[in-house]
Amino acid sequence: MDQTSEMIGAPINRIDGRAKVTGQARYAADFEVPNPAYAVAFQSTIARGRIKSIDVSEASMQRGVIAIITHDNAPRLYRVSMDHNPGKPGQTYLPLQDDQIHYAGQYVGIVVAETFTQARDAAMAVKVDYEEQTPVLSIEQAMGDAFEPAKMGRDDKAANDRGDPDQALASAAIKIDQIYTTPEENHNPMELSATTARWEGSKLTLYNATQFVYGSRSVVSTWLGIPEENVRVIDPYVGGGFGCKGSSWPHEVMAAIAAKMVRRPVKLMLSRRQMFGCVGHRSRTIQRVALGADHDGKLSAIIHECTSQTSPWKDQFVESATKQSRMLYSCPNVRTIQRLVPINGNTATQMRAPGHATGTFGLEVAMDELAAAAGVDPIELRLRNYASKDEELNLPWSSKGLRDCYFQGAERFGWNKRNTAVGSMTADGMLVGYGMATAVYPTNQQEATAKIEIKADGTASVKTAAHDLGTGAYTILAQITSETLGIPVGRIEVKLGDTDLPTAPAAGGSQTSASVGSAVKVACQKALASLKERASADENSPLFQIKAKELAVTNGRIFAAQDSSKGESVADLLGRNGSRPVTAQGSAAPPSKPGQDTPVTDPEAMEKYSKYAWGAQFAEVRIDPALREIRVPRLVGAFAAGKILNAKTAHSQIMGGIVWGVSMALLEHAIHDPVKGHVVNANLADYMVPVNPDIRQIDCFFVDEPDKVVNPLGAKGVGEIGITGVAAAICNAVYHATGMRVRELPITLDKILAV
Repeated sequence: MDQTSEMIGAPINRIDGRAKVTGQARYAADFEVPNPAYAVAFQSTIARGRIKSIDVSEASMQRGVIAIITHDNAPRLYRVSMDHNPGKPGQTYLPLQDDQIHYAGQYVGIVVAETFTQARDAAMAVKVDYEEQTPVLSIEQAMGDAFEPAKMGRDDKAANDRGDPDQALASAAIKIDQIYTTPEENHNPMELSATTARWEGSKLTLYNATQFVYGSRSVVSTWLGIPEENVRVIDPYVGGGFGCKGSSWPHEVMAAIAAKMVRRPVKLMLSRRQMFGCVGHRSRTIQRVALGADHDGKLSAIIHECTSQTSPWKDQFVESATKQSRMLYSCPNVRTIQRLVPINGNTATQMRAPGHATGTFGLEVAMDELAAAAGVDPIELRLRNYASKDEELNLPWSSKGLRDCYFQGAERFGWNKRNTAVGSMTADGMLVGYGMATAVYPTNQQEATAKIEIKADGTASVKTAAHDLGTGAYTILAQITSETLGIPVGRIEVKLGDTDLPTAPAAGGSQTSASVGSAVKVACQKALASLKERASADENSPLFQIKAKELAVTNGRIFAAQDSSKGESVADLLGRNGSRPVTAQGSAAPPSKPGQDTPVTDPEAMEKYSKYAWGAQFAEVRIDPALREIRVPRLVGAFAAGKILNAKTAHSQIMGGIVWGVSMALLEHAIHDPVKGHVVNANLADYMVPVNPDIRQIDCFFVDEPDKVVNPLGAKGVGEIGITGVAAAICNAVYHATGMRVRELPITLDKILAV
């Protein structure tokens, strides 16, 4: 593509697409290393107890086995301080260090062999004798041990109060006070988690499936007790993550241990079954949502309490399902509380829209119940409680296009055709229901750095340690570079995912575009300024002594802005100067971080706004009146997410989130053996996710929402908001169709059987 003007926002195709569909893209397990060995981990079959003995005699005699590593011969590992570490371990319990068993599926050892098949077969031959204890396998069993974590997320307190919600609820004309539950869910990216470890002397290289190479480097080096600079982590392509690759998990350091012990590179890839429980999950939640309102539906009280599970060692990842209840609606009396309950399971972790995907289910179904009780249209109820500012922080919004989402989404969906009477709509012999819910997700940004290089051949390169999980980061960063430098996208190389590149945050929290995109823009502006200065100072250039600010660059040509005939190609300019490339490095950070060189109009003003992306979800369901089979033929989502950096990839992200919302509403849940604790549906045959016939028409679009302060690009991120509100909208539609209110996900047909 030769056009460079107005590239930001253009729906161009993904520049990494060809490499992926032709097999040129290298994932963590694909990298070639000399003379590799293969590792397979074997796991505990009990949920609580201790290892009495491990019999490896049969396994060690099998063909090709090189080593078997257990707590008896594994090297010592070191704990990671969570206070001063850029990355974080998925679990704080160190693998292969003692004989204690805390959950079913806990790693007990590793077999290393010449081939994967040999390692797998030998791992199955290892015999472990346990001293078994009675495990705690559900939140309900240990509710008496619930505790409030020190915080949820980066900074938020677990409990938050304003006003007197108990008194307001007690005196309210209309009260909703119900329990809503969401199940444990599992990430299932196409690429299995994998690590290829290679030692060269004291230097370790990890080809690691991760969403955060710098975090992985920091955690693994700490676990091993070696200098951080001795570890390099490489992962240019990530085959999906959804959060399970955002933290560092035991298999990463286990691969490094194995490679060190056998003195060869080692490849360790998890099986699909091991992806259930070994790399985190979305925690089950039990939510109490209580709403108090007057007869018109105006809120006077919101109480949202969430209890979720954690591991026996009380790792404090929190499925922060109460956060949106603090700010989404205008209400003078609000209380939110998060609690954790330790059970014999692995630590939960972030999963697409952590907290908000689960929390919007509880809050938005409760709001629908309030609308029904007050006799108010669900959209009208939300407008009557529309928050003109963030009442939790007492800050104005950086921008808020939520009203437009309601109005435009309702028009596209045909909400005005909804008969308000429950069970009154039918089509083709099926019960028809319409439901809606609000979508919301915070706008996040962290410090990032990027390096730009303009070369003598007229091409440019972008280098940063960010990741593309399939979200389109390669393409978006090329678009920002193209528009800023005036170089066509096809002449821009983007390099990602390597700790030898400038620092970038984890790919998660919908923050890559805002964080890394802003840094790329800063670096481009610096490089462009240097290029113009070079032209102005070159006696042999037709632009000699023309002020740099009076020059422009487009399509690889630098010229006088007032006289475009006066100029030359960038290649000619740099060729005369020894073909030295123009390089620049730029950083961007939230305004509270030091050292920011982001050119913003008013940095102090940015700290005085609350920043969120917004949306409205609409769902139509059709339900067989006898069999109660549920179908979702139509979904509409309207979103306000600031500046959209690529209309095509953004649309794809939102659509993917909505599909996952359907899956969350109707299908997904991990089922644990009630005695042994392991996940019994740990495969993609029994763990249900949507297939093509399950997904019909999805109409998702963006409303115009300029934002001058959220970040230099005006982008809010779209990777996660698409899932929020979908489950609630479908649940509300099921109620409209049947009159049966489901408060426990997933909505299976047994929950709406007519009595």
